[in-house]
Amino acid sequence: MTNVRLALATEAARADRANEDFVGAIPNGVVVLDGAGYPPELQTGCRHSVAWYARTLGTSLLGALGTEDGSLTDALAQSIKTVASLHSSTCDLAHPGSPSATVVALRRTNTALEWLVLSDSVLVLDVDTAAEPIVITDERLDDVAADLRTHLTYHPSPSKTHGKERHRFQEALLQHRNKKDGYWVASADPLAAEHALTGTMPIHSVRAAAMLSDGASRLVDLFQLATWRQLMDILAADDPDELINQVREAERTDPDGSRWPRSKAHDDATAAYWRF
Repeated sequence: MTNVRLALATEAARADRANEDFVGAIPNGVVVLDGAGYPPELQTGCRHSVAWYARTLGTSLLGALGTEDGSLTDALAQSIKTVASLHSSTCDLAHPGSPSATVVALRRTNTALEWLVLSDSVLVLDVDTAAEPIVITDERLDDVAADLRTHLTYHPSPSKTHGKERHRFQEALLQHRNKKDGYWVASADPLAAEHALTGTMPIHSVRAAAMLSDGASRLVDLFQLATWRQLMDILAADDPDELINQVREAERTDPDGSRWPRSKAHDDATAAYWRF
């Protein structure tokens, strides 16, 4: 296994704010989480931060991956249940603004690479059988958000008007969270794990895998400054730090979102690259 290489990087959107992403690895697995919740100034019913939730769920999920017993769906469901039990006595977990997170998880066995994707973080697989990387992401959140985002993109960011519209957008979006015909994220209900995208590939057919929060994948899927193949080349040659550097440079060139309308001018960015 000397030819296996793993590199991780994560960076907060702003130096004065906590990083709400989480990335972690064990010898046979990697997880990337992108935390989400209400804006800090709104009441959520939970005394814990989004960063706490992402870190706690990510750590629990890594432990579950290490056992190699059961499916990734089962591992995520049990981890959601475990974290919920840690704060159910102090927090209102039924509140729609209770902390949540997207999830990408990979687990390697002797013969296979197992994967799970919940919500809009991205898994990219470079495989022998395809000329272009295989891109896996759960588009249900984007489908719901597209119908609610209209007014948000009319106003420059940062601005008071944009801030108000972003709050309105987030509140409307949360009404569709973890509901039929809506979208699914990890929060307090283990049932969400059953709605994750999952799959397995023979390990000998996978050259490399990338796991990205949407703050890192935006170089391709929002800014369109690289293809998925070029993103994988950046990760292979320069490690995830360089990918995040390129994302930050693009964000700096468009501070008000006039070129690339988006809900956040800067976002937490996390990338993991696993070469086999």
